[in-house]
Amino acid sequence: MTEIPRRPGDGTGGLRSGTATFESLREQAIVLRREGLSLRQIRDRLGVHNNNILNALVKGEPPPEWTKRPNAKDDLRERARELRLEGMTYDEIQVELGCSKSSISLWVRDLPKPQPRYTEEQHRALMNAGLKKLRQSQDDARQATKKSAHDEVGTMTDRELFLVGVGLYWAEGHKSKSYARRERVIFVNSDSDMIHLFLAWLELLGVTPHRIRYRVMIHETADVTGAEHYWADQVRVDHCELQRTTVKRHNPKTVRKNVGEDYRGCLVIGVLDSADLYCRIEGWWSRMAVEARRRNA
Repeated sequence: MTEIPRRPGDGTGGLRSGTATFESLREQAIVLRREGLSLRQIRDRLGVHNNNILNALVKGEPPPEWTKRPNAKDDLRERARELRLEGMTYDEIQVELGCSKSSISLWVRDLPKPQPRYTEEQHRALMNAGLKKLRQSQDDARQATKKSAHDEVGTMTDRELFLVGVGLYWAEGHKSKSYARRERVIFVNSDSDMIHLFLAWLELLGVTPHRIRYRVMIHETADVTGAEHYWADQVRVDHCELQRTTVKRHNPKTVRKNVGEDYRGCLVIGVLDSADLYCRIEGWWSRMAVEARRRNA
């Protein structure tokens, strides 16, 4: 039989000193616990101030409801345990409940690890489906951005077309060099939209169709005849009106990317009697460059 020393004045029944057995104190503690007393109240009644002994006296007896402090995460904890038992992973529970994985681990670590919900093939299929959905979402976002930018431009004025055309030519057109003066307007491009913009610019400048010459430039491994008909249709001239096509020899050592059905080479646009126009283009561009420097100063 275990005896526990009691402090003077801490006993019950008017006792101020002496000893009590653990068994007798436990019986009293259980009665008091079931009456709804807290640990503090039981401590004061029995005079037991050692927390380890006090907890041992009421071991197995649940605390009264009124002593329980409310916990905002109690509902989350119970829900996390339910989801874990349903076979969810920590990541899935985190997405479902919006709490940290460290908390989830504390709440459910005593539960058995769920079996994999999917086979390796099913998991791979789900990943591919998720990637496809993500890419589609990204494509939709890109298309929305392009549509918004498209609408921002609106109708292009003559002055806007004029300035765009000058910049386009100076970026893509032939330019005279100090060591080889060739003052003639020649424009080469593989983008049909660029070709249409350049032709609209020439029309704005008053260049008549009879001064314009067209020629296809393409690699010999491509569909030369198909490319000639394609470009003739783009600029609305008869196929026979094109100048002789420039065919580039194929170099097997070169790894070319411009291959396939969509490759149609480049269209060369030349303007007859264009020395004066070329000089004007140089003058226009030089002023645009001056203005750009002024804005950057």
